Amino acid sequence: MPHESVTKKFYSIAATSTGGRDGHTKSADGTVDVRLGKPSTSNPVANPETLFAAGYAACYNGALAHVAQRDGIDVTGAETTADVTLGETATGVGLAVEIVTTIPGVDAETAQALADKAHEFCPYSKATRGNIDVTVVGKPA
Repeated sequence: MPHESVTKKFYSIAATSTGGRDGHTKSADGTVDVRLGKPSTSNPVANPETLFAAGYAACYNGALAHVAQRDGIDVTGAETTADVTLGETATGVGLAVEIVTTIPGVDAETAQALADKAHEFCPYSKATRGNIDVTVVGKPA
């Protein structure tokens, strides 16, 4: 897929982080203001993977609503989970994502078709395409 450039800005936000994984991150508008820590199941604390998962899930769910509306399908109540994995790769450390979206009122084939269309449209999906493994699953509620 060719490089895609922003030609008209809708929104821009900055965030600043200090201390890396054991530090702090705050968005310029103050809506995100969190202490960070290393990923751990025994001591849950926000980390870059948590923030990425939350952002990806929200962005993807918005993309799903957009493509479904174009197709005349109501996806009210759809739920999207982005499961982000941090792990070893051949060149060091990397990410993988599994997106599971559950859509009420549709059959399995329609759910997967909408999930695939949302994946093509979602800005997070575009940003990760060809860079990390992303699996997309659409299922009926």
